[in-house]
Amino acid sequence: MTRHDTVSLPTGTVPARFRPPTGSSDAASVSLDGPWRFRLFPSADTGADPADRGDGWDTIEVPGHWQLAGAPDAWPYSTPAYSNVLYPFPVEPPFVPDANPTGEYRRTFELPERWATGGRAYLRFEGVDSWFEVSLNGTPIATSHGSRLPTEIDITDVAVPGENLLAVRVTQWSALSYVEDQDQWWLSGIFRSVTLEHRPEAGVAHARVLADFDHLTGTGSLTVDVEGATGGRVTVPELGIDVAAGETATATVEPWSAERPRLYDVIVTAPGETITLRAGFRTVSIEDGVFLVNGAPVKLRGVNRHEFDPLRGRAVTPERMLEDVLLMKRHNVNAVRTSHYPPHPHFLDLCDEHGLYVVDENDLETHGFIDGGWTGNPVDDPAWEDVLVDRATRTVRRDAHHPSIVLWSLGNEAGSGRNVSAMAAAVRALDPTRPVHYEGDWSSDDVDVYSRMYATSEETELIGQGIEAPLARAEADARRRQMPFVQCEYAHAMGNGPGGLSDYDAIFDRYPRLMGGFIWEWIDHGLTRRDADGTEFAAYGGDFGEAFHDGTFIADGLVLPDRTPAPSLIEVAAVFAPVRIDEVPGGDALLVRNRYAFRDTSHLTFEWSLHHGDDVLASGTFEDLRLAPGEETIVRPPTDLPLPTPDHTPTWWTLRAVQHTADALDESWFDDAAGPFVVSAGQVTVTPAVAQPVATGRAHQAADGIVTVGHARFDARGTLLELHGRPVAELRVDAWRAPTDNDRREGSWTDLSDESVWKESGLHLLAERKISAEITDDGAFVVTARTAGPRTRNGFRTVYTWRPVADGSDDVDLHVSIVPEGRWGQSIARLGVLLVLDEPGAEDVEVRWHGLGPEESYSDSRVAAVGGSYVHTVRELQTRYTHPQENGARRGVTHAALRFPDGSDLTLDASPSRLGGRSVTGVELSLRPWSDSALDAAAHPHDLVPDGKLWMHLDAAQHGLGSAACGPGVLPNARLRATTAEVSVRFVSRQG
Repeated sequence: MTRHDTVSLPTGTVPARFRPPTGSSDAASVSLDGPWRFRLFPSADTGADPADRGDGWDTIEVPGHWQLAGAPDAWPYSTPAYSNVLYPFPVEPPFVPDANPTGEYRRTFELPERWATGGRAYLRFEGVDSWFEVSLNGTPIATSHGSRLPTEIDITDVAVPGENLLAVRVTQWSALSYVEDQDQWWLSGIFRSVTLEHRPEAGVAHARVLADFDHLTGTGSLTVDVEGATGGRVTVPELGIDVAAGETATATVEPWSAERPRLYDVIVTAPGETITLRAGFRTVSIEDGVFLVNGAPVKLRGVNRHEFDPLRGRAVTPERMLEDVLLMKRHNVNAVRTSHYPPHPHFLDLCDEHGLYVVDENDLETHGFIDGGWTGNPVDDPAWEDVLVDRATRTVRRDAHHPSIVLWSLGNEAGSGRNVSAMAAAVRALDPTRPVHYEGDWSSDDVDVYSRMYATSEETELIGQGIEAPLARAEADARRRQMPFVQCEYAHAMGNGPGGLSDYDAIFDRYPRLMGGFIWEWIDHGLTRRDADGTEFAAYGGDFGEAFHDGTFIADGLVLPDRTPAPSLIEVAAVFAPVRIDEVPGGDALLVRNRYAFRDTSHLTFEWSLHHGDDVLASGTFEDLRLAPGEETIVRPPTDLPLPTPDHTPTWWTLRAVQHTADALDESWFDDAAGPFVVSAGQVTVTPAVAQPVATGRAHQAADGIVTVGHARFDARGTLLELHGRPVAELRVDAWRAPTDNDRREGSWTDLSDESVWKESGLHLLAERKISAEITDDGAFVVTARTAGPRTRNGFRTVYTWRPVADGSDDVDLHVSIVPEGRWGQSIARLGVLLVLDEPGAEDVEVRWHGLGPEESYSDSRVAAVGGSYVHTVRELQTRYTHPQENGARRGVTHAALRFPDGSDLTLDASPSRLGGRSVTGVELSLRPWSDSALDAAAHPHDLVPDGKLWMHLDAAQHGLGSAACGPGVLPNARLRATTAEVSVRFVSRQG
């Protein structure tokens, strides 16, 4: 037997074979999942006798990771650790530290008596991390690795009738850890299922399925090659196919695609076994540099998916897999890259059934070698060739029968070298029907698609046009320019982000060469921990006391660890919508585009409404609007709409594409309980917002210096003391926000992070100095001030103009004029007014607003935001990101009615703001029960405690989000620079 610290192929195993769906074979099997006896040792040389039954040892559940055996309360077998790129051990391959936690597993099983009459008995491990040795009845029989790949062992000649003792030794670290540096928690153990399988004589040892589709004739061709038996037959009852294994049959079929995932039962019968496979007829091809499925150009609007459960790590259950697939389908995701390893095989069954294109990635990443210029990288070391080719071979052999797989990926972030060619050749020898992908091969010598990660939108557009920077080798450059281009990772979804997704999507649509991309990534990998006081939270790097970790970088998903969709997933659904409804230049009509490749819009109803504030003024449907795949049309509002008199709230005409019912191919993901499925929405402003009527009342000053403006009270210096009977803690201009994860990092090709720039300008420590306060001749109370941070000459000169709406009215208007002074950096965080009210029950304040919603939106993440009327509590307005940061902004707010727990009200009516001389509808409204400083300081959501105040931002604008945490920062079209701004708000109240 080989050791864990050697570079060698698995020993004692049988050749890789396909994995049909659970229950699809009539061959017998016995699950070995459940409780196993377990003991953890500090090093790989455990000294444990494989004949030792483990009596008196602990019990652990298989599948599972030993680090999570007691989660969320206890960690009896060491704790998880997270690193992104760099190895958490010295880089001296193939060696790993002597301190190498190693688990010894034991269980017994009974070999069924009937199996002894013929056939073979196999042990199958679906996944073990990282290296393991298998012993049966005290005798070592196999060693294996490839943590996310199956291992099968023929135990026929070692097993005995009756009880057998199975011993498995698993090391946390091994030589193979060098090729599994995959940006996730380092978790160990038998984390996928173990089965005892009967392989009958003349059974189906392996089946190779070729189910092609000719889009010109509508004909499908089916060939199933069977290994392990002769005389097999293949039948497809629905199509009337009945042929010998290895023969090709043709029939008129409905093709498979992610849009219409049509599957047929293919029954493979051998003398000793019958298996039912689910086959989809489809063809993947590349023509003239365009990626095609069934002869049609297809855009991959995808996500990268790690396998993750907040309590079970990578030991994901079928229920969790289905939850992921359904969430993706319901948010218009059509593709998945299985980063960075083959997923559990059941996940691929679900992709086949529900309809998702899959890039199936080999179990390979050596990213840590980048620190040192890739010296010693296994991908360029001939000693590793057999091991890496073995991994690629096992991936293809296991998964090739799945129609959902449209690309093979050789791995991720593993540099370049000779073994890329070897793996590509092995993949093509097994399956020449699918293109080969590998981002690390920028020259594209060994692949079929040109792939990059985090290319800027500018560079992506150049690639789309075919005018990107040339390669040094002319022949390689010419070949690459004939390839489609995919962003295998882009739009890094860390925390509040990504921003700029719609910019990328528009570029993908513009150029046929661009086949789309995969957002990084699907889920925050926050592991559930429970504090001593019982508080649960999602833990990230460093929360387990690791000395070496990459912190919050593991919290970068579109869904939170419990799979609650983050606002970014709502934005993804809008951007990725297969039918887009977008305002045309000029803003008087909507462009409706059918982006389905194979489906017309007959399953959708196009419903419109005219609405102003809370009122729906008219509604209807376009009965005859039906678009063929790829077709588009311009739709205008009816000319006879009952338009209201213009006021400070715009009147919107909104068009929605709605699916009310599901046919047989949609019903698997369609959620009847949720009601009609809104595929997309778009709107135009038919009556723009205008300024409110000019206030005419006069302010008054008492003998004690107190100034009264309606229900607003000020001291003589101009400090706001009270607003509509509620004490005011602070009012000033603000230009700071609690930095997002993207704000904290330098974007691609930038020197400083946005946070650094803002701190350099002192925005996080702004203070206000009153310059003057006076009642003018026309009765307005005008306060002039300057707001600035420490050590800087920059600042904001501000004029606050207060006036009662009318004499005798308690309602009051505030107009704020802001002028920046000094030399400013590349951006500021926000520009507007911070108003802080005393309110012990701030979380329970109800907010009804007119503006964009219902979720948060920002200048570069706004496609999902639709103008309308919405209601939330302040608690509900917060987004509980795994790592707290700026969140919750609602844009274009023209009316916000606040109802306090004591029954009193405060209503804010905003006239159009001005930013740099241009008009902006309403304000960007944020409401919190804690300060931005507290939000910035918090490590986890439970660190945030209401402080008895309601913190209210009324902004003319806020900086965009970008994806600087890994990729480009905020694009120029969403960057907020210091400029002049005006905000106008009317405060109205009644006491409850």
